Amino acid sequence: MQDARAVGITTTVPVEILFAAGFTPLDLNNAFITAPDPLAMVEEAERAGFPRSMCAWVKGIYAAVRRRGIDTVIGVVQGDCSNTHALMEILEAEGVRVVDFAFPFKREAELLDAQLDHLARAFATTREAAEAQKRRLDAVRATVHEIDRRTWQTDQVGGAENFEWTINCSDFRGDPDRYGAEASAFLAEASARPAQPGGPRLALLGVPPICSDLFARLAEMGARVVLNEMPRQFAMPGDSKSLREQYLRYTYPYDVFYRLEDIGRECERRRVDGAVHYVQSFCYRQIQDRLIRERLGLPILTLECDRPGPLDAACRTRLEAFIEMLAR
Repeated sequence: MQDARAVGITTTVPVEILFAAGFTPLDLNNAFITAPDPLAMVEEAERAGFPRSMCAWVKGIYAAVRRRGIDTVIGVVQGDCSNTHALMEILEAEGVRVVDFAFPFKREAELLDAQLDHLARAFATTREAAEAQKRRLDAVRATVHEIDRRTWQTDQVGGAENFEWTINCSDFRGDPDRYGAEASAFLAEASARPAQPGGPRLALLGVPPICSDLFARLAEMGARVVLNEMPRQFAMPGDSKSLREQYLRYTYPYDVFYRLEDIGRECERRRVDGAVHYVQSFCYRQIQDRLIRERLGLPILTLECDRPGPLDAACRTRLEAFIEMLAR
């Protein structure tokens, strides 16, 4: 059973507001995929009535809520998964308090302000208190940004390590102070390592992959992931003076063209040789693959997976051929 102050989140939201109100955010995606048996959690949701032809992440989130005993969930109903609406209805029918949050489709500052105020009211806190929490969290994020820099600039941090530290900035594992101390300790250890440049330099684009061994397989093939697109965004890169500015700059919930501007800049800066675009089965974001291919100007391998577990033989073969092509 989870702490009574825990609030489940279906993706990155302004967690500054939750910390200001004395609540503990729990990223339900991370709770699902780091569980000992994520595939069993998908099957639990299917036994509860979720269809086979639905994104496994949604089913995993549902199972994580039930297993952890979460009684409040913030569902991002615009700017994330198109299935969140129905998921929230199921949870509400089962007695879970559901709080909605919507990133404005066209990145309008006024609409985002209204949503930030709405979330603050829902948890009985103020924007001013949340801004103070932003300053606290930004100190932790700065350490993670340095871990990210040492991934692509000094070659001292591996792609899997980068992924781990950046993706957990969605909720800071519920304890920013402890997370910041652990990140600082890791950074000190990594800073003493020799550079390990490796082979082809990759960008991993798209939603975080559900497959468990992608980074290990890429390392075996001699490739380095020097850009984890979505996890980097969860760590809120760049300087921002307010919550409004920070969540307007955050690319994940907005249109693919805004995302591509950031991806293009980072791929050039990080000297990326090629990209793996991970797409989740039954996810609407698969449709954006065409635009990413047309506009990025890099060799791209589109990799699709369905359920948690290791890569299958076909995916491994395609990855190996792609890395060999880049190496040549």
